[in-house]
Amino acid sequence: MSAAAVERPHGERPLIAEANRLMERNPGYRVEIIGGQILVSPAPDGPHSEALMLFAAPFLQLGLVRALPGIGLWLPSGPEDYVIPDLSVVDDDYRDHLVENSCYDPTCFRLVMEVTSSNWKTDLRDKVTCYAKAKVPVYVIIDRRHQRLHLLTEPVADRYKAHGIHIPGELVALPESVGGKVTLDVAQLLQAGHS
Repeated sequence: MSAAAVERPHGERPLIAEANRLMERNPGYRVEIIGGQILVSPAPDGPHSEALMLFAAPFLQLGLVRALPGIGLWLPSGPEDYVIPDLSVVDDDYRDHLVENSCYDPTCFRLVMEVTSSNWKTDLRDKVTCYAKAKVPVYVIIDRRHQRLHLLTEPVADRYKAHGIHIPGELVALPESVGGKVTLDVAQLLQAGHS
């Protein structure tokens, strides 16, 4: 992987401590820290989970990489920043890249995927910047609000050089760097995610 290893500062972690308290008090909610701000997202609905599982299926069939829901990705953007993508495709040795707080170094991530919910602006804006800065090679967004799929590749600084927007009726081939040949049916994914 081309991503640089994350260096973590030492000392007290007040934001992480508060994020962990919020997770304990709100089971099923996702708590992340982006740009030094705590973000709390509601539990996903059924269609969100359907789209996620449909997206994961081809990766599971490949058997070359691990497609894991809800594992943390440590961000280089701040001393306590981390995100929890809906689904991550990681190298088989991802366990060797544990940073802290159940979050892993971005060097082991091949792809991250988000299915939009009520916090869709975060997925389409803030997380694009986060994942690009972390040099995650591929970011896929199943945009339920606007009924399209975003494929972002080639991270450069705080953005992705390539950003394809796809609509129902299109088939989208992912870069083989994700672990093999994977083609996405946009209509099928959006239909699965339709509430």
